[in-house]
Amino acid sequence: MAGIGFELKKLFKKSGLAATARAYGYAGIICAGPMILGIVLLLGIMFLCNQTGGTRFERELLICMVTYSLLASLTVTSFLSMVVTRFLADMLYEEKLEAILPSFWGSTGIMLIAGGILYGIFLIFSGVGLVDKLLCFGLFGELIVTWNAMSYLTAIKDYKGILLSFSAALVVSFVVGFLLLIIGMPHIEALMIAVCVGYGIMLLWDVVLLYRYFPSSDASAFLFLRWVDEFQPLAFTGLFVNLGLFTHLVIMWAGPLGVQVKGLFYGAPYHDVPALIAFLTILITTVNFVVSVEVNFYPKYRNYYSLFNDKGAIKDIMQAGNEMREVLNMELKYTAVKQLLTTALAISIGGILLKYLPLGFNDLMEGYFRTLCVGYGIYAIANTMLLLLLYFTDYKGAFAASAAFAGCTTVFTLLSLLFSQVYYGFGFLLGSAVFFLITALRLGYFTQRLPYYILSVQPIVEEDKSGRFTRLGTFLEEKLEGGEDPGEKK
Repeated sequence: MAGIGFELKKLFKKSGLAATARAYGYAGIICAGPMILGIVLLLGIMFLCNQTGGTRFERELLICMVTYSLLASLTVTSFLSMVVTRFLADMLYEEKLEAILPSFWGSTGIMLIAGGILYGIFLIFSGVGLVDKLLCFGLFGELIVTWNAMSYLTAIKDYKGILLSFSAALVVSFVVGFLLLIIGMPHIEALMIAVCVGYGIMLLWDVVLLYRYFPSSDASAFLFLRWVDEFQPLAFTGLFVNLGLFTHLVIMWAGPLGVQVKGLFYGAPYHDVPALIAFLTILITTVNFVVSVEVNFYPKYRNYYSLFNDKGAIKDIMQAGNEMREVLNMELKYTAVKQLLTTALAISIGGILLKYLPLGFNDLMEGYFRTLCVGYGIYAIANTMLLLLLYFTDYKGAFAASAAFAGCTTVFTLLSLLFSQVYYGFGFLLGSAVFFLITALRLGYFTQRLPYYILSVQPIVEEDKSGRFTRLGTFLEEKLEGGEDPGEKK
């Protein structure tokens, strides 16, 4: 994210509300563009169904098909996303740009094959028609490429182009959906095609941006798999955060609130709709992390570590460390306050406004919305601290925190099923509270002992951490009679 931080700093130097708005807009689209697109499209599907005479069954099946494809693609990509980001950062630092595009297609190919097999098996037995299966499978594939592309887009400075692709995807999706409904196409097929077209536009635009920035080459497409062996805690951290964030939804589908829409497609509308809207309240923290923490904290962070590399005096190192921690604590406090205010505003006003939307909100759903707003708010702050742990390369601490988050959210949600339905949202809230507590304690402990972790914990002799993923990469490269390994270039 240092790339976007550098670009945003230039925007903030410009005076005027427009420059500030563009900075926050770029940060929001870069960090959460595909997710925002998914949520807006889901809400748009519900609106179009209601306005064009769609039945409740069609609306619920559409929501299930899109939601299942979203969660399946996020789960598949979560295992490699953080490792790919680390690989990208290393290649940029070593100025090996020729390794980046091949790794994008290599990682995308692996995720498409592995995820496609698993999701394809589910769709075969899902109980929906052949056309619906193909549309779900196509959307899943588009999402895999889109999520992976966003991991690479942090190095691209064409933020205006990314913002335009996001806007074009939204507009075209609604126009295509409306036109297909006007000509008489069934609601499910028409709106699924519209969603696929929307993500397809964003996918193509993002890939074009990647090709504009990074050179094509015959480098190894699977070199990044060495990084999976070397940074396995990173891989599992991404997976566990994803599981902690979405497992409570799946448990609700199988619980008393769950309803069978068709075949293997289940939903819990009373819980899913409030969760969907409550999730939007964390975007303020996501954007604030990039804008405030990246722009203000990163220079202090870079100065502190550069003193170690440049043999700075002990007094200068200690002073730089104190300044860095002061800025870190200040930015975390501002982030928490902004999220707290956003959550309070959503709880006090959001519930009233949602009753006027055609979403069928009742008192039970409003209660879930308030509980989940608090839960997502706590999660957002904890996730910010988790990202800071990764900044300081505390991969073991981040792994432990994410594992606790996934485990506690799952266990507490299951336990909540033993109580009244009004308490169902508290499973995720409690899991997020544990996540927050662990990340806060670990971040404070780690930052107070930074010199020790920088100077004493690092291995004296370089360790060879090649394992099964490295061997998999070698095997795949041999099968493809692969490209040149940039790691072996002189």
